[in-house]
Amino acid sequence: MEHKKAHDFDQEVLILFDAYVHGALDRRGFLEQASKYAVGGVTAAMLLEQLSPKFAEAQVVRPNDERIAPEYIEYSSPNGYGKARGYFVRPEATTGKLPGILVIHENRGLNPHIEDIARRLALANFVAFAPDALFPLGGYPGGEDKARELFPQLDQARTREDFVAGAAFLKARPECSGRIGAVGFCYGGGMVNFLATRLGGDLAAGVPFYGSAPNVEDVPKIKAPLMIQAAEVDQRINASWPAFEEALKAAKVSYERHLYPGTQHGFNNDTTPRYDAAAAKLAWERTLAFFNKHVRSA
Repeated sequence: MEHKKAHDFDQEVLILFDAYVHGALDRRGFLEQASKYAVGGVTAAMLLEQLSPKFAEAQVVRPNDERIAPEYIEYSSPNGYGKARGYFVRPEATTGKLPGILVIHENRGLNPHIEDIARRLALANFVAFAPDALFPLGGYPGGEDKARELFPQLDQARTREDFVAGAAFLKARPECSGRIGAVGFCYGGGMVNFLATRLGGDLAAGVPFYGSAPNVEDVPKIKAPLMIQAAEVDQRINASWPAFEEALKAAKVSYERHLYPGTQHGFNNDTTPRYDAAAAKLAWERTLAFFNKHVRSA
């Protein structure tokens, strides 16, 4: 099967898909507006299918890989939904305590791609924990469209507390050294930025991928160094960067930002055509180096 890349699509279709993914456009709206770009026997529905995730084909680390020990664990979140659940992965052959990385999904809950990210971190000799914000609504439903429908039903104030509790849960795990970082993508990138303002010194490092900025008045509460991973063709997210950067500088927060030329929002997600292999590889190498520097060593 031929695998499409972002440059195979009209940029307006990619913009429409971004609006659809983030709830600004429903499925019917996408199909209606994308139909004008459907040519040569390709329908708008086919465009949507081509842009949608292919989880199995893109998987890097199998769930049953013998080098890792994954499990789903419920944890208490008294200030959130009461009870939450996440995917916990450690290296199988671990000796001693390891730094922990909280992995935060996009706006579709804990899908197979984010579980794969957690497994990749375990292979890099971290303990990884990926909470599922959709757990109170039954968990990730097995399909992106259904997940996208469920997500707006969450009370985000309670969901944020579930992630705060998830960070504390990971930090206190017997397998964890007590030093934790956080990485997140899209919605999860914004959540990493939020957690940096909430956790203060309890967060050793944060790596938000194309995430929305936190409230700028909360930026002075950030104690963790941040690595901002940004896509060049991502007007919605990049619009908030100047004010965010100004606040980071004013608060003397340690940060670095990498803008990947020609990339689309979601470029790290290897299950969709927006994936950019070269940029994703570089961004991931930088992410691991950043965590090794700030989370593995005090």
